[in-house]
Amino acid sequence: MKKITGTFLDEISHDIPHQNWSREEWDRDFYFMRKIGIDTVILIRCGYKKWLTYPSKILLKSQNCYEPPVDLVRMFLELSEKHDMAFYFGLYDSGSYWHDGQQKKEVEINLAVIDEVWRFYGQSPAFCGWYLSQEVSRRFAGIVDIYSKMGYHCKAVSNHLPVLISPYIDGIKNVSSLSSQLIKEDTVSLEQHEKEWNDIMSAIHGAVDIVAFQDGHVEYEKLADYLSVNSDLAAKHGLRCWTNCESFDRDMPIKFLPIKWEKMRLKLLAAEKAGVEKAITFEFSHFMSPQSCYPQAHNLYQRYLEETRHV
Repeated sequence: MKKITGTFLDEISHDIPHQNWSREEWDRDFYFMRKIGIDTVILIRCGYKKWLTYPSKILLKSQNCYEPPVDLVRMFLELSEKHDMAFYFGLYDSGSYWHDGQQKKEVEINLAVIDEVWRFYGQSPAFCGWYLSQEVSRRFAGIVDIYSKMGYHCKAVSNHLPVLISPYIDGIKNVSSLSSQLIKEDTVSLEQHEKEWNDIMSAIHGAVDIVAFQDGHVEYEKLADYLSVNSDLAAKHGLRCWTNCESFDRDMPIKFLPIKWEKMRLKLLAAEKAGVEKAITFEFSHFMSPQSCYPQAHNLYQRYLEETRHV
């Protein structure tokens, strides 16, 4: 079974409740992460629409964002240093421009954010990479240009630190979190998924280094096939292949609750079989942490510890 060694930090979300943690709770959470072998944390996004994780002069002015009371990026970098973790910085998601045919504007804002962030935080030894937060499942119009321009700029300003993306599969469970639906009928075939991502990876090679597909959108019995295709495509195009093992359950009418351990175990076994390099999760603090607001997460942590203690 593939062990989880990375997690997203979900501080700017639109569909998961906030836990209102201070530095004290976050410090404890980093300790719990390290206890199960997590060595990498990835900020899911530095901002979404008007909400920010750090006092960005660029975004406060150009997007009329709200000024955050705490510089969470600084805090996460300091905690990463303390707990010996690698920190990946997630870029800004406007929540509109790149969806509305204004990809150029999405890119322009993020190029300025990249410069600002590296100037503010690039001196931290924990700053080890970048995350492009615009997530897609298909060859969405303009996504190659978005990934290429933003990825290359990240690498140019930071002496070629690695760039990560985490796409998803347009499977049966790819439904909006705002919908009561659990499944849909029009899904991508394995062959079409392979074709489209062959084209995308071919075009973004050089700008993106790591691809970590989300694993929760297809049926469990089909997951190993998709993971194997992802791994083979990444190898073909010189990309590193991780898996994003979702620690929340997409099969429940309540969105979203911690996943059943049996389901998570099955997904990690499929990842091991596919030969992916690393397993990360979305995300530890809500869905696996012993101090999560969800009591089920406390038990998931214990089941995971029991299974992996001797692995």
